[in-house]
Amino acid sequence: MAVNCRFATGVHVLVLLASEPDTLQTSTDIALKLDTNPVVVRRVLASLQQAKLIESQKGPTGGSRLLKSPKAISLADVYKAVETGSLFHTPNVHATAALRVNAALEKFFSASMIALLDDFKKTSLSQVLKRIGKAGKK
Repeated sequence: MAVNCRFATGVHVLVLLASEPDTLQTSTDIALKLDTNPVVVRRVLASLQQAKLIESQKGPTGGSRLLKSPKAISLADVYKAVETGSLFHTPNVHATAALRVNAALEKFFSASMIALLDDFKKTSLSQVLKRIGKAGKK
């Protein structure tokens, strides 16, 4: 089963951009800091730009920076920008009993997603930055 890291990568990218707000950061620079492939970062940056959370400039002096303040970006904004599918999936089954289980699961999954997004709406990038600062001081 493949692990999806787009949301976590999106938060990491925004934290890095917020930590140097006056500097354009390239996907290569960000990828080096995150120890990941620049293509992964470029895909996340494209999603964040499409959601109008960042702005990017192409070219040799280009890079990306936040378009909004960290207080104005919620974790729900990040999640909606980078995630394309559902967090939970049911197996493809045909037996009647299994279909009933899937129907019940879908209701739980839906409620869980609503609760998760509600919680994400309450948490700003600014709050994440504050937690990082406190964690670094311990």
